[in-house]
Amino acid sequence: MKKTFSILSIFSILIFSNLTINSCGSREDTVSCFPNTPINVSLNLNLPAYYALNNINGWIYVNEQQSGTRGLIIVRTANGFKVYDRNAPHICPDNNTTLEVKDNIAIICPQDNTRWILSTGQPESGAKTSLPPKTYPSNYDAPSKTLTVYY
Repeated sequence: MKKTFSILSIFSILIFSNLTINSCGSREDTVSCFPNTPINVSLNLNLPAYYALNNINGWIYVNEQQSGTRGLIIVRTANGFKVYDRNAPHICPDNNTTLEVKDNIAIICPQDNTRWILSTGQPESGAKTSLPPKTYPSNYDAPSKTLTVYY
């Protein structure tokens, strides 16, 4: 009876430890508590709301339906577009972890002032981790000036 209880206790502790470690660990591109929601946005860059994306280094926030839990940051780069999720990739979502653009050159996490370069997503300062903001694939149709973001 004691042996069965010991084995059962050890087995329970191992399972609990494994769950705890995995829940606090990180995935390849974000912390494990990062919300995983579908992204499906189509933007007509001929519309005035998206005019900034017609110029290199232009950026906008997108808060439309199916643009994630906190929206997206879309930036026009010399090579196309970068689409970032506004959830901080390095800490679990909280009241003050929505990423913001600062001075048209950086992305900031207001909770801990971690900074990333807007045009590349590379960590700049204050980063406790080397995780860049989560990015999503996009497709740009130049003739119709339509940008589609999906995940």
